[in-house]
Amino acid sequence: MNLKKNWKASTLLAASLGAGLLAAQTQAVAQAPWPEKTITMVVPYSAGGPTDVVARMLAIPMGKSLGQTVIVENTVGAGGTIAPARVAKAAPNGYTILIHHMGMATAPALYKKLNYDPLKDFEYVGQVMDVPMTLLSRKDFPASNFQELLAYVKTNKDKVTLANAGIGAVSQLCGMLFAHQIGVQLTTVPYKGAGPALNDLMGGQVDLLCDQTTQTAPVIKDGNRVKVFGVTTPKRLSSMPNIPTLDEQGLKGFDVKVWHGIYAPKGTPPAVMEKLNTALRAALQDDMVKHRFAELSTEAVPMDKVTPEALRTHLAAETEKWGKVIRAAGVQAD
Repeated sequence: MNLKKNWKASTLLAASLGAGLLAAQTQAVAQAPWPEKTITMVVPYSAGGPTDVVARMLAIPMGKSLGQTVIVENTVGAGGTIAPARVAKAAPNGYTILIHHMGMATAPALYKKLNYDPLKDFEYVGQVMDVPMTLLSRKDFPASNFQELLAYVKTNKDKVTLANAGIGAVSQLCGMLFAHQIGVQLTTVPYKGAGPALNDLMGGQVDLLCDQTTQTAPVIKDGNRVKVFGVTTPKRLSSMPNIPTLDEQGLKGFDVKVWHGIYAPKGTPPAVMEKLNTALRAALQDDMVKHRFAELSTEAVPMDKVTPEALRTHLAAETEKWGKVIRAAGVQAD
């Protein structure tokens, strides 16, 4: 009888010690310093494109703040939806994060089947920047100003080719709104990223492209590789004040700006999210980043928008806004 009692006592003691050890190990993991290894920032588009440019500008100062390297990895395909799906399914430990533009808000309306929910499957680090866009043509396009452009496009219609960075890309949405507002249907030419689209525009293979200043400002300032017909914001850009807006040239109400945000998988610990947010805020206030943003005719959003709450609220509002536009236009990506 005593042997049985002793055996039970030993078993209970072992179980208690085991549970205590497991709790101690769990607590140790929870309190382990983060980050302990390289962080991957996933970009939904090709290297050299506008979002990729922004990611690479932020990666170094964010890594400096975090004490670890932040590498940029391009996960291209399906109109920018493969990368968010990958990050949504990644381990929620902060080592895989996503940078994405307003395509995060347009995807639910563009795709009937989406492998993630932008409003449910992510944690939000913060907004990054608002980027103006520009309407460009190949250098030898037979129009010298916006009114000549309109006349030529309306006469030639679907003979005019309009490049974009792929289905669902902001350049597609901008081009779609342009064509819709002037009342013509152009021949669209989708590419696997803004970089290849701009290269073919400069090479004369396509006629028109609407794209972000982070991509187009350098070639516009060069002055010899493209023609520029206007900017997509209501006000002219301080960095390129000689370029008129599309609004002032007759396309009343034309306003397209590209916003970016950074995301992590749902369930990423609050302490990790706080460190990521702190690193993002530090990067956006870095002098070199500010200088590069100015060169590309853009700037960081105000610091009160660089918060999880601000990004979540903005994403929800933009999803509703663009959903109405896309459904009204009858556009589907699949």
